[in-house]
Amino acid sequence: MTNKIIPQRDAFWDKILEKARADKNVIVISADMGAPSLDVIRKELPSQFINVGIAEQNAIIIGAGLALTGKKVFVYAIAPFITIRCLEQIRVECGIMNIPMTIVGVGVGFGYEDSGPTHHLLEDIAMMRCLPNMTIHTMTDSNMSSSFGEIAYESNSPNYIRVYRQTLPDIYDKNHDFRKGLSVLKKSKDYYIVSCGSMTHTAIEVSEKLAKNKINIGVIDAYTIPINQKLFLDTIKGVKKIITMEENFLPGGLGSTICEILSDNEISIPVKRLGLPLEKAYCYEYGGRDIIRAFYGLDNNNMERKIKEFIKK
Repeated sequence: MTNKIIPQRDAFWDKILEKARADKNVIVISADMGAPSLDVIRKELPSQFINVGIAEQNAIIIGAGLALTGKKVFVYAIAPFITIRCLEQIRVECGIMNIPMTIVGVGVGFGYEDSGPTHHLLEDIAMMRCLPNMTIHTMTDSNMSSSFGEIAYESNSPNYIRVYRQTLPDIYDKNHDFRKGLSVLKKSKDYYIVSCGSMTHTAIEVSEKLAKNKINIGVIDAYTIPINQKLFLDTIKGVKKIITMEENFLPGGLGSTICEILSDNEISIPVKRLGLPLEKAYCYEYGGRDIIRAFYGLDNNNMERKIKEFIKK
């Protein structure tokens, strides 16, 4: 009998519910969001739950005030609205004041695929990683999500947790150490794909497909930014080329992060960034995540072709 895979959202809030029952200082602020464990917190621990309604900027400000009194604050909303809409508040409360609170955004990338571009979140890594004090964590599976509930609870600095809507297969076991910030899922002496979140699942699929053509490409899951530079540089030492995959606009995203690390350390390894080109702008096509990814040239077959061409150069 196999264990049922639960959504990342539920895995995270199950862990926070556990912490809230044991610690009255845990406060959850919701922008009119739902989840089974959130409903339990609301009913069982009403003094530790605040629903601000669809008022994400207020949620950040209220959370910051409570955090200053010693509360462990978790603010939760749809990802584009808790980041883009609240950028000034996050900049002041987290970037400038360094107030320890955890911002949890659900539906990153094309998570709300058929809700259109207002609900697609394609800019948050670039926006959030340029803020001092902010650490970004992109969830790859539910075991990771549960572990980051623990990590965020123990943290004394601002965190942004990027959670996917869809249920993704578990890659990691429950005892994996996520504090390292990245994981090498497949090793290679020559090439690596660096990815995070749902794109890590895609990277594994593409890597396995290329392996059938005798092209051995490793996979690095870079789920925390700032990236663990020592571990990353030790991993890619001596490789010929690197490919990055992301469900974000390319400027300032994961690929840019990798290029900056290589440049700052004077390492000359060619990098191919696979992501959303700005010239394609926003997508108004409907039919699910695969349709939208194909619009940007991020379908598996297209990425496999681009990687082959890059390696042959």
